[in-house]
Amino acid sequence: MPSFQRAHSEEQRAARRSAILQTAAVMLTEMPVAALSLNELSRRVGLAKSNVLRYFPSREAILLSLLTRESAGLVAEVSEQLKRADRRRTVLRRSEIVADVFVAALADRPVLCDLLSAQAGVLERNITVEVATEFKRASIDQVRLLAEVVHRQLPELAVPDCSRLIGASLLQIGAVWTHSQPAESVQAVYHEHPDLAVFPVDFADTMYALIVTFAAGLLVRSKAI
Repeated sequence: MPSFQRAHSEEQRAARRSAILQTAAVMLTEMPVAALSLNELSRRVGLAKSNVLRYFPSREAILLSLLTRESAGLVAEVSEQLKRADRRRTVLRRSEIVADVFVAALADRPVLCDLLSAQAGVLERNITVEVATEFKRASIDQVRLLAEVVHRQLPELAVPDCSRLIGASLLQIGAVWTHSQPAESVQAVYHEHPDLAVFPVDFADTMYALIVTFAAGLLVRSKAI
């Protein structure tokens, strides 16, 4: 367990906040969001719980900050990958490329998917107005950046429609991720009674189909196809 002295400078405070977020990220590779406790996080960071709360006002505030950080990584990767995409393809093929890139980046980030699935129902329930304001502003900025990147790949869609595509995709992640991660008891039922596994949910395949379908609808409405 690391041992920290009191942070006095802004650099030290930033380093402490980063250490808390990184520890939370590691914990989420071992457990779901619901199982991450502030007590265990404090123990692993090497701070008293009261000291952790000097940097973040609640467990949920920590996880929302981590969600913002993980989302920034997603935005950066999707942006970089789409810069290399061939824009000479048909509009439908380019929409499939957007879906491919987005889903691949998500599949590589299970912690982000878990956080997104808990965002509205859990993480936004025990936070201050200040934390909510900061998180929503960061989220809007990230959606805007992604929408601009998608618009460059799909100029047939106006930027507001690209924002709708990104927003709808983010909403769908929560439901699809949750259903693609059945509890052990449900997995046991599926193993023992295969006839009950009539609606298996593969995260990547399902998200790809949803994004492509939503994009096609927007393209039809915009008379691009």
